[in-house]
Amino acid sequence: MAKQITTARDGFATRLGVLAATLGSAVGLGNIWKFPALTGQNGGASFLLVYVLATLLVGLPVMISEIMLGRRARANAVGTFRQLAPKGQPWHLVGFSGVVAAFLIMGFYTDVAGWVFAYIFKSLSGEIATTDPAVAAKAFEALVGDPVQSLLWQWGVLVLISVIIIAGVAQGIERTTKVLMPVLLLLLVAVCARSLTLPKAAEGLAFLFTPDFSKITPGVILMALGLAFFKLSIGMGTMTTYGSYFRNDQDIPLTATRVMLCDLTISILAGMAVFPAVFNFGFEPSAGPSLLFMTIPAVFTSLPGGQVFMVIFFCLTAIAATGAMLSLLEVPVAWLAESFGMPRKRATILTSVTLAIIGLPATLSMSTMANVKIFGMTVFDLYDFLSSNVLLPVGGIFICLFAGWVWGAANVKTELSNRGQLLNGPIIAAFLTVVRWVSPVLVLLVLLKGLKVF
Repeated sequence: MAKQITTARDGFATRLGVLAATLGSAVGLGNIWKFPALTGQNGGASFLLVYVLATLLVGLPVMISEIMLGRRARANAVGTFRQLAPKGQPWHLVGFSGVVAAFLIMGFYTDVAGWVFAYIFKSLSGEIATTDPAVAAKAFEALVGDPVQSLLWQWGVLVLISVIIIAGVAQGIERTTKVLMPVLLLLLVAVCARSLTLPKAAEGLAFLFTPDFSKITPGVILMALGLAFFKLSIGMGTMTTYGSYFRNDQDIPLTATRVMLCDLTISILAGMAVFPAVFNFGFEPSAGPSLLFMTIPAVFTSLPGGQVFMVIFFCLTAIAATGAMLSLLEVPVAWLAESFGMPRKRATILTSVTLAIIGLPATLSMSTMANVKIFGMTVFDLYDFLSSNVLLPVGGIFICLFAGWVWGAANVKTELSNRGQLLNGPIIAAFLTVVRWVSPVLVLLVLLKGLKVF
């Protein structure tokens, strides 16, 4: 076992930087791709309503717990639990679970991010300017089916993220996200504004905001719980690692709540950008993941001046992916740098090269390794399954148990009260009740569903 090596640690320099970086971690492809797709598949407004409740009961408490533990320890995901756990108890395995999850997620996430960056150039060239989703599907299949092209885009994404990570926490992650998050919001508002001018925009808004309570089934509830958990970057060590860079005067509950609300706003704006256009041109709102790479090009091509908005849409999607990848890469980099005394640059290069190797079979799952199946899944799907359905919920459950039961109420009160100005007692009591009893049970349901127990 590697020992924690004490070195001078970088950190976020400003309160705005803390918010921007944490929001950049929470916002990702899930907001622009997964949220609209799952909302379309699960009844629109009814799913949105359940998702908001799931975020309050699962996403927010676990996020606060991770940030709180990270700031107290001032260490990476593994080192945090080594420092805070009672002597002799193997809670550091929770941190290792987060590091492994970050590796697996980056193994396939960089692949998808590569497709997004490729689509910026495809939309600029007019290659995907078609109103026929079948033609758009062929263009997508040509990209993912070309092993050389897919790998080059994936490795290009890794190089971009690595350069930012090497620059450091304040000068790299914070400076980048402080620019990217406002740009993301402005671009998303621009696409929304165009989409809302369409004749049938009201139908799309009704689908998104008028709930049909008959569509709230146990399956919809579990899907919303899973999305709330995955989309806020919890259970994978990112919030613990970012929490270790938080300023001492940062209000953790307030910051986490702001991140949650901003993340929810971006998801809703993405829905407002997509669904009015989808309904206006008669496409299927429940198209699933193909919504991003097959339906969206056809939708925007149908708009006057649609190519411009298609470029904007894929640019904002790339920005969202970048913020999430920065936090994911930082997890193993921080662990290597602090546990083995590596310079940040060397730790980043080693991590990125390892990720390029790990990500290679996932990328080739769409082409030369399409017939390679493990437990009936391609490598791409296996990485997704192990991280999303196993490691993240297991990590989330143990984070709740550690924060709520092992670390103790006194430590929670001290850290959440910003080390001096005590929060209202009932607020602390409510948080402890949720993190001890409610969140672990709900995350356990997500785990059981992911394992297909029911």
